[in-house]
Amino acid sequence: MTTAAFFLTDFWNDQLVAHDRQWVFLVLVGFLGSFGFIRLSTRLMRSPKVPWWPGSIVSDGGVHVHHLVFGIVLMMLAGTISFAGFATSPIYEICAALFGVGIGLTIDEFALWVYLDDVYWAKEGRSSVDATVIAVGLMGLVLLGVRPFDIASDTAADLIFSVVVILIAVAVIGICIAKQRIWHGLIGIYLLPVAIYAASRLGKPGSPWARRYYGERHPSKQQRAEARFRPDRRTEHLKEGFRDLVGGSTEEIYVAKVERHGGGEGA
Repeated sequence: MTTAAFFLTDFWNDQLVAHDRQWVFLVLVGFLGSFGFIRLSTRLMRSPKVPWWPGSIVSDGGVHVHHLVFGIVLMMLAGTISFAGFATSPIYEICAALFGVGIGLTIDEFALWVYLDDVYWAKEGRSSVDATVIAVGLMGLVLLGVRPFDIASDTAADLIFSVVVILIAVAVIGICIAKQRIWHGLIGIYLLPVAIYAASRLGKPGSPWARRYYGERHPSKQQRAEARFRPDRRTEHLKEGFRDLVGGSTEEIYVAKVERHGGGEGA
């Protein structure tokens, strides 16, 4: 116990405080903690094995209050107190953790932002898991001190060169997103070669890039994209397995499992 306490103290002081990263760390911890808890909670809600677990919050008028509402409120409160100028230690640290909790509660319903519909347990709702993994990865890079862009302003030539490089990077990342290579594009914010690689490769068949530059204009590329990104490819199976592990299966699959196992299947 004493050894663990010394380790945590040294880690906090030497790796975080010394580099002014303690607040990002607390945001990330709050984020992961709240996301993990709320995902576990929602999975327990629909499991017949734990009927005692409390259900969703419903208003007197029958309106389901989504947990992203509480996340937004937490971020508003924590952010306002942080920027107000009177937050000192440990209040500032508490605000950082609460802001992270708000992020976790909010991004868990990321699909609701996009589709403006309650698709939590639908196939579309699995985008919330994807968004969470991407957000954790980007925040982890920030915690490690990775800087996406570094603008040199010693001379006019250095400044112009930096701006040109940033504009090229933005264009490359934009191409990745247009090709629906979202992971590559977001990672490319910090590791540009990843974005360059993805931008030079085929886009997904249903992406904006494919609709604009493939199809009737270049049918061979459309065929190659459909063959490359077929639904039954191994990477897609791995992604679906990971989404099941983290976020639970879709409602259709879950109901089928429950019926097959006589109501004894977990979430």
